This record gives sequence, C-alpha cells and structure tokens, in this order.
Amino acid sequence: MNPDMLSHLNEENQPRMVDVGGKTVTLRSARAQSIVSMPPEVSTLFVDGELQAKKGPVIQTAIIAGIMAAKKTSELIPLCHPLRIDAVQVELTLGRDTVEIRATVSAFDRTGVEMEAMTAASVAAL
Repeated sequence: MNPDMLSHLNEENQPRMVDVGGKTVTLRSARAQSIVSMPPEVSTLFVDGELQAKKGPVIQTAIIAGIMAAKKTSELIPLCHPLRIDAVQVELTLGRDTVEIRATVSAFDRTGVEMEAMTAASVAAL
C-alpha cells in the first residue's frame, strides 16, 4: 500500500499521529448524522418529544452523551488529536419510526473536527 494515500501511516506502513504543527489555526466545523430506526410500539412511547421511561429523560440523556463524546473523542479514537472544542450542538428529531441525530462541532484549531462530530452522533444514537 502506498503510505502517501493514508496520512496515518508512516513510510513503513506503521501507524503514526499526523503532524499538524505547521498548519494554521482556523475555524474548523463539521456535521455528522445518525438515524435510529425503531418499531412502532416504541415510537408510541414518545410524548411531547420525549420517551416516557422509568430511567428518566432519554432524549436529554442522549444529547448530553453526544456532547460529552465530542469532548472526549481523543480518548476514544486512536491517533485523534486532542482539541479545544468551542461548541457542540446535538439535535434529535423524532420521525414516525426514526430518531434523526445531527451533531455539529466547531473549534479554532489546526485540524478538523470530523471525528468529534461523528463520535457525538454515534454515541447519542447509542
């Protein structure tokens, strides 16, 4: 495999953390989306946009979990740079038999926040 194709591999095809030291600090933002499908009997348990569950507000918990996941992405994903996140927004929209999750992350830094947005959307879906 050509190591120039994958920036996370060195000349010997070994993993490495990409050097972003020479990059300019700019506003970076990314958006990711997850869709959770559910059977009709589950969707009937939602009242006023919230799942009525004994454990408490499921939607609000999902939003908080997504935000925390974005903040902890470098601890979860190997070779991911730790970033100072400026903003995370996790929105959930209920459909007839789905929940659509949109995560938007931004930071002034030297590398993108795509992994943070994908991690936020994925963890909120869980």
